[in-house]
Amino acid sequence: MKCPYCYHEELKVTDSRDAFEMNAIRRRRECLGCQKRFTTFETIELTVQVKKRDGRYEEFQQQKLIKGLEAACRHTTLSREQAKAIASEITVEIMQRQMREITTTELGDMGMSHLQTLDPIAYIRFACVYRRFKNIDELMDAIKSIKAKDEAVNII
Repeated sequence: MKCPYCYHEELKVTDSRDAFEMNAIRRRRECLGCQKRFTTFETIELTVQVKKRDGRYEEFQQQKLIKGLEAACRHTTLSREQAKAIASEITVEIMQRQMREITTTELGDMGMSHLQTLDPIAYIRFACVYRRFKNIDELMDAIKSIKAKDEAVNII
């Protein structure tokens, strides 16, 4: 790595911390040539292919997952930070399984399983996109399912 200011190649790391929200390591560096400081982020390169419903493949993008989760969580009890944390947990789970390929259905199921325990409204919103309900009856079945699970928890 070179200094972004003077392109000198000798640098030293002055501070290193976890950046949990970005699933990264944050490093403060100092150039030994010009003494200027700058920040870098070290992330894992995740080369997982997502198989779309139409058969196409595209590279896994955590940011797309975050946007989908944030949209589902909007105006619910869950914050944007919680949506990002869920996306990070899903990304870590994919890495731990050492998956080279995942379908959008599997990805959606992972998102729904996290949301189901946290907020029923966010779960239903997310499910509407990933399950692609064909009619109102399918949506009502999903609502009844989450309601039954919620009632079972309240009984215990």
